[in-house]
Amino acid sequence: MSLASVSETGSVPIRKRRFARHALPYLLSLPALLVCIGILVPFVTAVYYSLMRFRLNLPAMKGFIWFDNYINFLSDSAFWNTVSVSLTYALVTVVVELVLGLGIALLLVKPTRLNNLASILLLLPLMTAPALAALMWKLMTNPNFGILSYLVSLIGFTDFRWASDPRTALLTVTLVDVWVYTPFIMILLLAGLRSLPKQPFEAAALDGVPRSFVFFRITLPMLMPYIITASLFRLLDSIQQFDIVYSLTQGGPGDTLMVFQVQAYLEFFQYTNVGRSAALMMVLWAITYFLSNIFIKQWLKLRERARGVS
Repeated sequence: MSLASVSETGSVPIRKRRFARHALPYLLSLPALLVCIGILVPFVTAVYYSLMRFRLNLPAMKGFIWFDNYINFLSDSAFWNTVSVSLTYALVTVVVELVLGLGIALLLVKPTRLNNLASILLLLPLMTAPALAALMWKLMTNPNFGILSYLVSLIGFTDFRWASDPRTALLTVTLVDVWVYTPFIMILLLAGLRSLPKQPFEAAALDGVPRSFVFFRITLPMLMPYIITASLFRLLDSIQQFDIVYSLTQGGPGDTLMVFQVQAYLEFFQYTNVGRSAALMMVLWAITYFLSNIFIKQWLKLRERARGVS
């Protein structure tokens, strides 16, 4: 074999390695590109339909009205009720779940066998589909044969209507949401608590610092990035809630629980108003984008402050 042929055969693998090294970043970015396309196509479609007058039962009236759907919201009491109900529901559920999740995480912070077993068992509601959980609670709160209705009747509430009463409908769906999603916040905060450095707590114990001071001045500030992360995830999910609310009340009684997702669903499938439904979804996107920016900015401030201290 000649020297030229050896050099040629040796250069082929080198070219292949160079090609693979240059092409690998582009190949690895293909999944991200596909996800981006999968997000942008529905988003652009929703923006397109939100600028139109489009009813499925009146296809001849289809046409662009530009921002009229959004302008009509400003004078629509039903829209402002939807905004109020969605924000109230999101705020109440996130606050309750955050308090309960933090309390449970503090109880389970020591990694013993019993605590580890309890943390696993507490994750069981999170493994249940929200719609299925809502149907389970609907059976348990049935005024005729529900176990929860029977239990509250023992303490004097003989005609507690749960989700069928406008005064208690929010309480009912909040209970279901808290039962399903509190474990999510609990497991995030538990991971955060167990990852905190032990030196500050050991020094506080040696100095005899009160537990309340340790909790509010050491634990909470160090845990705040985890709290913000958990709150952001749950807030974005709660304000877009559909499964629990629709399965229990279909947005009722009346419009008591007419959150964004339920209202958009009814506008599309019941009233066949595609343009208004898409506009509602775009308003919901704008609200979630605004709220997520606030939380992310706070999280970045905390990270910069932690870097400055270290």
